[in-house]
Amino acid sequence: MALDALDTSAANGFIVTVDGIQIPKVNEVSGLKSEVDKIELKQQTSDGKYVVRQLIGRAKAGEFTVTRGLTDSKTITDWLKTVAEGDVAGARKTASVQLLDFAGAPIKTYNFVNCWVRSVEVNALKAGAAEQATEKFTVCYDESTIS
Repeated sequence: MALDALDTSAANGFIVTVDGIQIPKVNEVSGLKSEVDKIELKQQTSDGKYVVRQLIGRAKAGEFTVTRGLTDSKTITDWLKTVAEGDVAGARKTASVQLLDFAGAPIKTYNFVNCWVRSVEVNALKAGAAEQATEKFTVCYDESTIS
């Protein structure tokens, strides 16, 4: 069921996939962004007036970050190992983040091409803490589309 004219999407419904496989226990996704470069054209007009125009540049590559509950899965750290070893072909993957409505139906999907993991970080571990251990990883991509 689509959102009606008065509703907006909640930020708590999303699915993250890498090479078509859903990443489990995802808590947060940040950095979903699409942008293009800006070209600044500075010129003098024939009457001597200084003018600055902004032109549309090329689409920019980017990155996003995923935080998930820490499990015994080594999928992401193995991916980072592949990147660190210089296996470019093995490191490149596709990824997507699908935003869902209240009924769980997709309303928008961010698709990413030529992705590779740049970093993997475990949250601070504290004796006596009553919080979840998490794994945060940053994914770089060459191209993105929104559907």
